[in-house]
Amino acid sequence: MTSTNLQLKTKEDFLNGQLLLIDKPLGWSSFQAVNKLKWVIRKKFDLKKIKIGHAGTLDPLATGLLLICTGKFTKTINELQGQVKEYTGTITLGATTPSYDLETEVDATFPIEHISKENVLETTKQFLGTIEQLPPIFSALKKDGKRLYEYARDGIEVVIKRREVTISEFEIVDIRMPRVKFRVVCSKGTYIRSLAHDFGKALGSGAHLSELRRTKIGDYNVDKALSPEEFEKILLGKVKDS
Repeated sequence: MTSTNLQLKTKEDFLNGQLLLIDKPLGWSSFQAVNKLKWVIRKKFDLKKIKIGHAGTLDPLATGLLLICTGKFTKTINELQGQVKEYTGTITLGATTPSYDLETEVDATFPIEHISKENVLETTKQFLGTIEQLPPIFSALKKDGKRLYEYARDGIEVVIKRREVTISEFEIVDIRMPRVKFRVVCSKGTYIRSLAHDFGKALGSGAHLSELRRTKIGDYNVDKALSPEEFEKILLGKVKDS
């Protein structure tokens, strides 16, 4: 999605359906990003309502590609969610958190002196292919009609089922202990936080996800995406209201 073609979009275009590539900022929920675009589109075209939704949640502490559909294109959300995804990020070794990322405080520390660069590179092989993964308790998955993170915040323990996911690529980009930068290509439903947690265990230590960015969904790349602020500026700031 480029600024040029966005400027030419009409009310009918958005109602009939658009696929918008958005680069979600750090600290924003996916819901906030959708609401921001909804507000901008409604304001621009004086609409009382418009269908809009995203194809795959990103945690507030993650940045990167959100596919946001408007109008009739919301019917394609399930199809888009099923596409392969690519992420880059950082795993910090030697410490765990209850949420498996920086949403919660460190709850335990572990030695890392025994971990070599060769260990790190070799251990990635354990996670390639179809694996079983336990979703984080701090997640939006539902159990008995209630989000898992709600149970976690109330201090209630629940049994979570393992699920099969597929990791087709797990590349280590840089190692500067205790931080390990990576790139992962994976199936729908993969929790990179769980991957980080399990990776630490496999190295005989602990770990948590300290940085995450979604770079691709299928053939769509974050390089072509706009921030919510850029979307607003292009749609409202440079084009006269019709």
